[in-house]
Order: sequence, then C-alpha cells, then structure tokens
Amino acid sequence: MPRLRSRDDRRFFLLHVPTTLVVLMILLSMLAVLVAYSLPILRKEGIHVFIDNAWRPSEDNPEKEYYGMAAAIFGSVYTGLLALLVSAPLALSLAVALEELVPSRLRGLVATLSDLMAATPTIIYGLWAMIYLAPVMYRVLLWLHRYLGWLPFFSEPPTPPGYSIATAGVMLGIMSTPYAAAVIREAYRMIPGHLREAAYSIGATRFEAIRLLLGTIKPSILSALALAFARAVGETVAVSLVIGNSFNISPSVTVPGITVSSLIASQFGNAQLYTYMTSFLFAGGLALFAIGLAVNLAAVWFMKKWEEEMGGE
Repeated sequence: MPRLRSRDDRRFFLLHVPTTLVVLMILLSMLAVLVAYSLPILRKEGIHVFIDNAWRPSEDNPEKEYYGMAAAIFGSVYTGLLALLVSAPLALSLAVALEELVPSRLRGLVATLSDLMAATPTIIYGLWAMIYLAPVMYRVLLWLHRYLGWLPFFSEPPTPPGYSIATAGVMLGIMSTPYAAAVIREAYRMIPGHLREAAYSIGATRFEAIRLLLGTIKPSILSALALAFARAVGETVAVSLVIGNSFNISPSVTVPGITVSSLIASQFGNAQLYTYMTSFLFAGGLALFAIGLAVNLAAVWFMKKWEEEMGGE
C-alpha cells in the first residue's frame, strides 16, 4: 500500500476505503444469500442440478421433485452469444460513426437518441419484440429453414408467432448496443490526437486510420463487449416475453428456449407451493453469478495479456 504523505492523502484514504469495503460486503452478502438458499437443492441433487435437464415439480411428495437447469444455462449463454454477434458490429459502427462520420451539427442528436435507447425500460423492448420483432423473425427464420435447413442452426422449423432463441438474441443484441457503444465512444474519444495525425501522415486512408485507432483501444472494446454479454445474460422480463420458455437444448436458433433469468421470473411466484423449487431458483441465480464471474475473469486475463504484449514491443 502506498505511504500516506499528507493529511489530504489520509482524508482521501479514510473517505474511500470504507466505501469500497461496503461495496465488497454487499457483493459478498449477495453471494452468501445465493449459497445459503441454494443449499437444500444442492444437498438433494448435487451437481446434477446444473448439468441435468429436468422439470418435475411435485406438491404432494417432495422426494419426487427433481429439477435441472442445463437447458436454462445453455439458453442464457446461447442467447448471450447471439446478442454479442448482433451488438458487436452495431456498437462498433455506431461509435465510429458518431466520432468520425456524422456531421458535428447532427452528432449531438444521434448521441442523444443512442442514450435514449440505453435509458428505455427493458419491458418496452420486450413489448416491441413481442408485437413486431417476433413476426418479422418468424418470416426470416422460415426462409432460413427452407433454404439453409441443412445447417444445424436452422434445422428445425419455426413456429408462429416467432418466439425463439433467435428472436430473443436479436432483441438482446439491439438492447445491449447503446451500452457497448457508449464505452467504445469514450475510449475512442480519449485517443491522443497525435496518433491520428501519425496515421494520416504515413498515407493511411480514412478506413485504415480508423482501423489502426481501434487497435489501440482493444481493452475498452473487450470491456464493452463483456458488458453487452452480461447485459444480455442477465435480462429477465423482456427475454421471457419472446424466448418461448421451453426446456430445449438444441443448436437450432429457430426453436423456443429458456434462460435462467426468464425461468426465475416466470416461476418464482409459484415456487412457494413446492419444497425445493425456491432453492432451485436461487441455485439458478448462483449459476448466473458464476457465468458473470467467468466472463469478467476472461476479460481481465485478455487485457493483462494484451498489456504484456504491448509492453514487450
């Protein structure tokens, strides 16, 4: 720990360290609650609660209750990856367009609209996707199944009105775009001006200069994409409206699916009627916590590796 050389340093330390400890305690308390309430189902089923795909509630005989969230975990990760495929190019394009291509007199308006999308309640996205996006996606998925059905991603026919893993993924990708774009924009804006001048001085075209500048903010881009993925995986109400809530494990994006968040949202109201369902849903929260931790650790590892490579050059 650095030495506190002045009274102001000590004041700064005394002001901020307790706040940091409070945040850490809140995080640990969340984890403790998830673990404590998950223990009954973990004692009963063990690791199978995460790797089996089952939904057998029983009010009369608790011993017959058996749950497995493999389909929900699969759906959370799968829809998150689909959302990432949608949001990554959109967020990069939006950030670069705002900083390089949009005229200055329109930049504020477009940036405000982007921020408005980020501030829009997620239920609005869910209602829009349920009424408009799902029928559109049904027609698109029907076409993909007809002509590309030999691919495992489109092997099964979609069912009207279009609630599916693909619909949920596209909606989540659109929803995550403004968050990721905001992070990339801030990082792009902080690139020193001499780097841009150096790129143009060696004869780089505008496209080449933008590509070089984006290469200098790889950690920020990765952080933005990690944020988008976490945003997609953790979404609850909106995704439950369009994913279909079906315990499917299939590579086909044309069929309904389920995520851990939508499972918790749709079943928590009835969970008190069963002995182990509440504990099972808390175990789902524990699984989401683990997924988020894994994504953040992977992002930190990548950024450290990038810093080491840059330091060695």
